[in-house]
Amino acid sequence: MEKPKYKICISGSAVTDSCEPGAIEKAELLGKEIAKRGLVLVTGATTGIPQWSAKGAKEAGGVVIGLSPAVSEEDHVNNFKLPVDYHDLIIYTGFNYSGRNLLLTRSADAVITVCGRMGTLNEFTIAFEDGKPQGVLLGSGGIADMMPQIIEKAHRGPGKVVMSEDVGELLDKVISLIDGDKTN
Repeated sequence: MEKPKYKICISGSAVTDSCEPGAIEKAELLGKEIAKRGLVLVTGATTGIPQWSAKGAKEAGGVVIGLSPAVSEEDHVNNFKLPVDYHDLIIYTGFNYSGRNLLLTRSADAVITVCGRMGTLNEFTIAFEDGKPQGVLLGSGGIADMMPQIIEKAHRGPGKVVMSEDVGELLDKVISLIDGDKTN
């Protein structure tokens, strides 16, 4: 079995009511594309966009790793009310959401933002500060569609962030950023 090339984190809304129509389908397609390219999907082991991307990856035969804010599977399911479906492995961090977000972004080679709310913004800014390659799926709603303005108004430069409304094009751009990091 060939070793997967890269780990891609999908960051996005656990509650999808702020997402644009079609965002769920695009998240699922993104998961499928990650799997088809032999990449590993990493999620926050939660509902919404991360769960739909995990579903897509598993349907395409991919590997999915989740990082949970909970201390155990019992805590994950009963207290946090989070799913265990579509993951090959869930790591129970016990660090609640903010600590989980740090581990989640640092465990991946790149982070892709789809839709999103405050937690997604937190994951984006952690990855931005770490100089991590990132992709933003424009047209998915929420924080993702605010990213061009957030980056501009933050006055910190563009970072290693690429954007597109097309899932395949976005993933190509993200992989190119990772490849560039790996050769430097």
